Amino acid sequence: MSDPGHTDPLAGVRETLTRRHFLRTGSHLLGGAALANLAAGRPLGSDALGPHFAPKAKRVIYLHMVGGPPQMDLFDPKPGMVDWYDKDLPESVRNGQRLTTMTSGQARFPIAPSRFRFDRHGECGMELCELLPNLGKTADKMCFVRTVHTDAINHEPAITFLQTGNQLTGRPCLGAWASYGLGSMNDDLPTFVVMVARPTNQEQMQAISARLWAAGALPGAHAGVSFRSSGDPILFLQNPDGVSDAVRRRTLDGIAALNQRLLDDLGDPETRTRMEQYELAYRMQASVPELADLTTEGEHTWSLYGEEARKPGTFANSALMARRMVERGVRFVQVYHNNWDTHANVAGRLPDQCRDIDRPCHALILDLERRGLLDETLIVWGGEFGRTIYSQGGVSRENYGRDHHPRCFTMWMAGGGIRPGHIHGETDEFSYNIVRDPVNVHDLHATFLHLLGMDHERLTVRHQGLDLRLTGVEPARPIPALMA
Repeated sequence: MSDPGHTDPLAGVRETLTRRHFLRTGSHLLGGAALANLAAGRPLGSDALGPHFAPKAKRVIYLHMVGGPPQMDLFDPKPGMVDWYDKDLPESVRNGQRLTTMTSGQARFPIAPSRFRFDRHGECGMELCELLPNLGKTADKMCFVRTVHTDAINHEPAITFLQTGNQLTGRPCLGAWASYGLGSMNDDLPTFVVMVARPTNQEQMQAISARLWAAGALPGAHAGVSFRSSGDPILFLQNPDGVSDAVRRRTLDGIAALNQRLLDDLGDPETRTRMEQYELAYRMQASVPELADLTTEGEHTWSLYGEEARKPGTFANSALMARRMVERGVRFVQVYHNNWDTHANVAGRLPDQCRDIDRPCHALILDLERRGLLDETLIVWGGEFGRTIYSQGGVSRENYGRDHHPRCFTMWMAGGGIRPGHIHGETDEFSYNIVRDPVNVHDLHATFLHLLGMDHERLTVRHQGLDLRLTGVEPARPIPALMA
């Protein structure tokens, strides 16, 4: 603690931030904090804010399809386009909407009808592409939103917008906000985990970086922890050769003592974050190997997810790992699946992409339901934008490509308070513009937070003089029609 007579101008600030000062002057506050934490079921010392009202979901599994899946080939059938084959998209439909540089130079925009058959599924009658037969079996457990729209037309700002609510990098992502707002549900695993699944087809991979799961202005402890697809899930999980558990424990105790002195002197909250992360890493040496050990799974699991789930790094394996994580108290699991950027060869690539995700998504829904976890686990599936009904480059009845399209695309959700068997919104006959019930990204985020028991306007962090929030400064609202 600083000497009261010290002339250092920062002494007063440090005095108010140090743990010793808090304990000396805030004994009643400490008791109140303890009571509040006990009431909320969170460990004392957690910086989580807690839910603002009773949540419908406690956990999230967010499956992001990197590149932008073509909605008219998967979830938004437009059979009338068969009669428009190779005709130009009417200017009255495009109406001056921006194009990417990949198609802005085209002399014409020829319509490419989907070459895939659609089938109706469930009592809700949702039409799904023939490439998604397993997912169709759970249609009545899912909510399909056909009218999501976004502001960005290129990948990096569009993915960043979907994950952080802003096209500029550096903001906290949805998983970080959930961690910050609700805290951890376990002592031995991270609150927020990220996995990047390896697609079978790798024609056109988009860059994926840790910026997408960063904590931004939130304390660093709320950033996503990336689990690798091969080798140890986390680097340096095992002790180095010649270093025993006892030596590692003494080393960490020594580092913690030094960090505590620094915390007492400067009061920097990131120092406490660093101390807590060291301790979490130590506990993960036991918890992560157990998590990754799939030999405990029975034959029912493999018959559900398929043999691909045995292979580390596949989407099927990531879906199974996501179930194991939420089962063990991980609050937010993000899975990225690449290669959905179908500028060309839709006929060749889309079957591979759908084969990767169809059975595992179906399995994940049923597996969570069987274990009594689906009602409290929100599953989200979608990309950063959709695709154009017109072809990029030449078109044939057998093959075509599609450019980026931010004006309308489909996402689906399941579990966690979502309205099951619901089909939300309608697009025009070209799947180009929204006709009814638009859903923007900020409203979608507000809905996710609402399901987690958080008011998006109250979930804020003070940053550079502003109360920063996921949904930004423009009006946003949860969408009641999407919730059970």
